[in-house]
Amino acid sequence: MAIQNNIDYIDNIINIDMSRVEGIKRSPAKVRTLLRSLSRNISTMASQKTIRNDIAFGDDETLGETTVSDYLNALDRLFITENIEAFTPRLRSRTTIRTSPKRQFVDPSIACSVQRINDTELLRDINFFGYLFESLCERDLRVYANVNDGEIFHYHDKNDLEADCVICLNDGRYALIEIKLGKSEIEKGAKNLIKLSHLIDIDKEKKPSFLMVVTGTGYAYKREDGVFVCPIGCLKD
Repeated sequence: MAIQNNIDYIDNIINIDMSRVEGIKRSPAKVRTLLRSLSRNISTMASQKTIRNDIAFGDDETLGETTVSDYLNALDRLFITENIEAFTPRLRSRTTIRTSPKRQFVDPSIACSVQRINDTELLRDINFFGYLFESLCERDLRVYANVNDGEIFHYHDKNDLEADCVICLNDGRYALIEIKLGKSEIEKGAKNLIKLSHLIDIDKEKKPSFLMVVTGTGYAYKREDGVFVCPIGCLKD
């Protein structure tokens, strides 16, 4: 029932809301194809050009840049998408920070509904499951950040050093977070966070309040290197 309700909700957006939000007739077929592309690119920094190429219908029906931008803006206005902007701290060394937003829906269940994916199919594609898990965690972290007068960002530089999520409060405090579905990735996530924290120029920026790896299962604890490990179920506590 819940899955079908979500599918019906997406169908309503495609066939009615996308045209009504700005009073402009939108092609349901093209809206659906755009949503499928966004689903495939969830939790990535896919550019508008990448999205446009992904949804090409053929030489005669390829959406123009302005049209893709208009469709994406309409999805934002309908609170279907909520991308994550880049975190750009001052660093000790000259490293180019990628400033593209990370593509996200307001809830990862939208991606599943658009692609008609159920739990059995998700378990067959662990890579995509990982992107959805990242989206799920960032949805929750956004809610908790907002309650504490803050926002979330992401960090990714030219060397592929990243932090999946950066919580920034309006008083200047911030935290660096990596999201790893499996326990085997915790070590890699913790090392990334420590490396990034050392790269930030603490003479010009505050030190991060904490470093944390969010996981799918297990229990919460603090590693010897100071990095917290926290399963998503414990975030509410």
